[in-house]
Amino acid sequence: MFCGLKLGFIKVDWLTLATALLAKSGLLPAENINRDIIDVVLQLRLPRILLAACVGMGLTLSGIVMQAVVKNPLADPYILGVSSGASLGATSAIFLGLGSFFGAQAIGVCAFVGAFAVSLLVTFIADFSSSKAANNNLLLSGMAVSAVCSSISSLIAYFGSNKEGMEAITYWLMGNVANAKIENVLLLLGIIVVLFRYFLTQIRILNLMLVGHDAAMTLGVDLHYYIKKYLLLNGLLVGFIVFNAGAIGFVGLIVPHIIRLLFGANHKKLLPVAVLFGGCMAVVMDILSRTIIFGIDIPLGVIFALLGAPCFIYLLLKQNYRPGVN
Repeated sequence: MFCGLKLGFIKVDWLTLATALLAKSGLLPAENINRDIIDVVLQLRLPRILLAACVGMGLTLSGIVMQAVVKNPLADPYILGVSSGASLGATSAIFLGLGSFFGAQAIGVCAFVGAFAVSLLVTFIADFSSSKAANNNLLLSGMAVSAVCSSISSLIAYFGSNKEGMEAITYWLMGNVANAKIENVLLLLGIIVVLFRYFLTQIRILNLMLVGHDAAMTLGVDLHYYIKKYLLLNGLLVGFIVFNAGAIGFVGLIVPHIIRLLFGANHKKLLPVAVLFGGCMAVVMDILSRTIIFGIDIPLGVIFALLGAPCFIYLLLKQNYRPGVN
């Protein structure tokens, strides 16, 4: 994170960075420090670095939970149509003007509402599923809801015929942390901390989800109740992430895989290590997005897809990993 504060279009040496941080904390007088440097470090870079870390930690946590819920290591935080719901909300804000009274945050607010609404809908559908068919029904209902939301989004964009709106929604769907606001980031960080502490108390349930409903029932645990709760919490978490940074893929898929290959599938180790690694990885990717091409800020979602996916494939080949085999 300190490297992220230092590196960027405007060069800041380590001494200036340390002086700016000490001045902001009140330990040094700020009269002899360039105010522009302080603004760049503390107003621009610090919020986006914190947001990148939150995105990495939050999506990794969500990915681990969703992979346990559907018993599929290829699941990601958006598997149940959450991203399509967020996209529909963002499209409605841009082309229909919904949520315009929220001002500059209208797109994010509508995206959050769309993501959480889809989670509620999928949870409602899952509530009528039998325990044996719950996983299949979850996946199928998620795919169906995702298809409907994507179709409505495309329809709105088609009839909107707005070039600026198309550019805005395309840029939002790429996912970026450039417009981070510190108050929103701190709220997201608080939500992640609370949910992380909660899921640390759910290690046994997450492990039971891997062995199936029948085995859990013999131990007196009804997984159906926990699945509904986890889906709602996932919708809340992902909704706040897309509110702040748009739709960023691959994080919740590849980070749990990497840690699972190295530390095993037991959530007692997987959960804390993966969440920490996900936050660090997202910060590194954000630094690369600002420095890999001088003067160009590549969206975080794009840099994850370009660099994260090939590294993940290499790791799978190196470990001689076979899908479906623990």
